[in-house]
Amino acid sequence: MFSFFRKKPKEYSKIENHIFGIITELLKLGATDINCDELGGKYYLSNEEQHFRVTIFSNDAVIRLTNTRDSVAEKYDKVFVDDVLRAVKEEKHRRMELVCDSITTSIEKMAERLHNTLIESNEHGGHTIRLIESEKYNKNIKAN
Repeated sequence: MFSFFRKKPKEYSKIENHIFGIITELLKLGATDINCDELGGKYYLSNEEQHFRVTIFSNDAVIRLTNTRDSVAEKYDKVFVDDVLRAVKEEKHRRMELVCDSITTSIEKMAERLHNTLIESNEHGGHTIRLIESEKYNKNIKAN
């Protein structure tokens, strides 16, 4: 009904498509480090195995790609750079969730182990206390 109000998705140039493809492929690799300086608006991707580095200067809408043979830094359309940053931030967030989930799982396992150890300790300790009380009772009976 109101389709004329919808914003058309931006069509990327050939170069932008390649740049976006390079960055998304790097993000798929677990060996790619993602670092950022959010206050400075700088985002860094680094993959030593592929000998590739990407720096995104969001404030200036500049993306710099570097590998062992080439290095290029170009200013791109702000919408394009925002789309690239969205992909980078989503992957960074996904990785952080994995780390948080792993930490939570480790804490749960530790808590379960400690809880079970305490239960066992109380069961053995309670049994020992019952034996001591039983021995005292038997001594009292023999003494009377």
